[in-house]
Amino acid sequence: MSTRIDVPPPFTGASCWPLIGVIHLDPLPGSPNWGGSLNAVRELALRDAEAYAAGGFDAVIVENYGDRPFLPGQVPPATIAALTLLAAQIRGAFPELLLGINVLRNDVVAALSIAAAVEAAFVRANVLVSAMVTDQGVIEGKAWEIAHLRRQLGGKIALWADVLVKHAVPLGEQDITDQASDAFQRAGAAALILSGRATGAPADPAAFTRVRTCLPAAPLLVGSGLSAANLADFLAVANGAIVATSLLDGAQRVDPEKVRNLRKLRDGALCN
Repeated sequence: MSTRIDVPPPFTGASCWPLIGVIHLDPLPGSPNWGGSLNAVRELALRDAEAYAAGGFDAVIVENYGDRPFLPGQVPPATIAALTLLAAQIRGAFPELLLGINVLRNDVVAALSIAAAVEAAFVRANVLVSAMVTDQGVIEGKAWEIAHLRRQLGGKIALWADVLVKHAVPLGEQDITDQASDAFQRAGAAALILSGRATGAPADPAAFTRVRTCLPAAPLLVGSGLSAANLADFLAVANGAIVATSLLDGAQRVDPEKVRNLRKLRDGALCN
């Protein structure tokens, strides 16, 4: 097994194989299922963030997961305002965690704007290049707009891009290596995310090998389905992982014990 410790920006070369948790926010203002209490959303978000921090994770991504069904692009200003407030509070409460922003389904302009306001380190772009047929319809990448805004904001926010994002298929035939090359070499992605077909579905280790052969310098992250049971399958082919589903309890909140166990497995394999 390889013991690669090279990691994606904004992590440093001295970091271990990073584990990035996801904070699935409950419905926010502007979404169909908004419950009316931002305090209630905040309480659950901070509880999840605490589980990741106490369990030794390296970063968290804050996303409006509860806003289903998602808009394909621009989200309402009320959603952006609420997400900004919550992200700032999470960052203030847990400064040891690097912070990322993902505005679903694909409002990367909002994500960058929020990241700049709260001094987050990275954003996730579900569709950066090409066009994908999703449950929200056809979503087209907006690499130029994203690159332009990122430069205006100082260029320090790392851009992580999904390749053949989950819950979607490409519009027309496109190989995974072609989309990966476009995202990394032409559209400015600092890291590439490879996932399974849906939330919680395991990624394919063979896909990482294919992309690695094509783009040896590209940091690759597992985007879905990582668990204690399959961690070993990805340690030698990926540079880190975004993980949430396997860490949830019966109430769909983050289980601190599962977080600790996964981090200990990671540490035992690579960091000692």
